[in-house]
Amino acid sequence: MRSPQTFGVHPTPRSNTDQVAGQVTGVGGDGADRLMWLTPQRVFYAGLLGAAGERSFGGYAVYVSPPGRPNRIRVGDGAWRSGELIVVPPGVPHRVQSVGRSILNLLIEAETVEAGSLPQWLQHCGPVDAPEALQRVRATHALLAGLPPASEGLNDCSGPDFDALFFGAALAPRTIDARVQRVIDRIVGEPSQALSAQACAAAAGLSFSRFLHLFKQQTGVAFRAFRAWKRARSLLRYVRHASSLTDIALDAGYPDSTHFSHSIRQVYGLSPSDIVSGSRRLRLHDAIRQATLH
Repeated sequence: MRSPQTFGVHPTPRSNTDQVAGQVTGVGGDGADRLMWLTPQRVFYAGLLGAAGERSFGGYAVYVSPPGRPNRIRVGDGAWRSGELIVVPPGVPHRVQSVGRSILNLLIEAETVEAGSLPQWLQHCGPVDAPEALQRVRATHALLAGLPPASEGLNDCSGPDFDALFFGAALAPRTIDARVQRVIDRIVGEPSQALSAQACAAAAGLSFSRFLHLFKQQTGVAFRAFRAWKRARSLLRYVRHASSLTDIALDAGYPDSTHFSHSIRQVYGLSPSDIVSGSRRLRLHDAIRQATLH
């Protein structure tokens, strides 16, 4: 694994972490610190939250607020709770509110990590008391926001590089059956394609029912839900495009704008237009695009 210094990002010494984190008083203002870092396995978003409705992601979601201004979360029909560091497991419907307009948000793809080997604070649901993890996320955001706008270093970073910055070490990967992994790689590589379970089963040399069972056993989620999540996740790559929403919908693999809007709102709790308009001043580092060019 390449060290973070390779990309012009220097981990903050432990003695300085509190000082750097304390300087991060919010995301927004002139927009200079709004950014999104996309890799095939991880997402880091620092930007506008908006009036998000109920959402449900296909990965572990971590929400971080500015110091002293805790976010609020409601899981399902439960009570509202507050915290500066909030964790939501994959597939859990929830609503998040921020005191300000913005939020820090990490996403970890569920099929890429061994759930039982995650740091203890990542194995919870709701507000978490983990000061060191909280400070690391804030400090890393401050460091990334300080990179020159033209910096391309993050585009070459991998999952382990991302983990080293945000978690201090690579998260333990999940071991997946090779036949299922090949299907995952196809979906992740081409989320816009209408890849059917029948075709995947045939390619894997399995019966239809056996394939569906094995896929859910290995990934923790049904095939159709997994495919729908990866397609919705791919929208993040288009948020800075000048294309119309109709063109973005078609490029992302949705048959029409209605289907597109409904699917995106189910996942993010926001309409596609809200997501795109809220991303106009976002600095996007797309390691997925960079990987396809090599």
